[in-house]
Amino acid sequence: MIRMNRRTLIMSSVAMTAALAAPRIMRASSPEFSFKFANIMPVDHPLNTRMTEASDKISQQTDGRVSIQVFPASQLGTDADMLSQLRSGGLDLLAQTGLIAATLVPPAAITGVGFAYPDYAQVWKSVDGELGRSIRTAFEKVNLIAFEKMWDNGFRQTTSIGKPIKSPEDLKGFKIRVPPAPLWTSLFKSLGAAPTSIPWGETYSALQTHVADGLENPLAGIYFAKMYEVQKYLSRTNHMWDGFWILANRDNFEMLPEDLRDIVVTEINRSAIVQRADVEKLNSELQAELTSKGLEFIDVDVSKFRATLQASSFYSDWKGRFGEEAWALLESTSGKLI
Repeated sequence: MIRMNRRTLIMSSVAMTAALAAPRIMRASSPEFSFKFANIMPVDHPLNTRMTEASDKISQQTDGRVSIQVFPASQLGTDADMLSQLRSGGLDLLAQTGLIAATLVPPAAITGVGFAYPDYAQVWKSVDGELGRSIRTAFEKVNLIAFEKMWDNGFRQTTSIGKPIKSPEDLKGFKIRVPPAPLWTSLFKSLGAAPTSIPWGETYSALQTHVADGLENPLAGIYFAKMYEVQKYLSRTNHMWDGFWILANRDNFEMLPEDLRDIVVTEINRSAIVQRADVEKLNSELQAELTSKGLEFIDVDVSKFRATLQASSFYSDWKGRFGEEAWALLESTSGKLI
């Protein structure tokens, strides 16, 4: 059983921050295989602290033959930049949300369908099961390897600066920052909002300058990126679950001998399970921390938001895009959405 409270996790994250602020090379002075791993999340987010631990273990278990450099906080560019680098082989490993990866592999977005998952039990049953396997197969078709275990980002909430979002009516015309992905834009348009796509690294300044008046993100993302400094209210909408696929460039990854590949895969998947527990615990405990930073929490009737979505063409449109087979796999764990 994992025993880690929020304070311990945050202190652990802080201890790793200095090491992660610059690209990190493992203990071997001249490793036989050097990989670059990148993502958009802050240095001290559990995604990066746990991947750093995995990298250390991989170096130790391969006697220094495999080195993984960790590039957090959009150091290598935006999501789109890094996905392009991954495809070309300039980047070896990338943590990418399925909704962003869907620009290349459309089925990957299905795990982000609005209000599909009410809790983590259904999330992990879905992405660790048949739906996850079908998505990994889709990645293979574009010469990418998706590791078996997704990493958690959390259930997403809605924040605002000028007024609290208490009902779907409050979203009408609301300028909300969303990641550059069609499903996010479609979701909030269907709820009546005015979504604007902004890369994560530009979001803080966009909120400062009122290019957008709110955003949607899990609590851990809001906390580690200090979005509470430019937002006043947080509404617990739980409108979608979001997670990261760990993707590898197939050609680069298969340069590793099979025994070394097995070590890398095993340790990264093992760390995913630990990171899931970290994020779930953080997102359940961060309210007190964010409240102390000045963020006001608003409890909402989620069923009203879901009913608004069901009254639109959102679900039928996306069922048509994903296809009957993929939609059936989603609903086998989410329950009927239409």
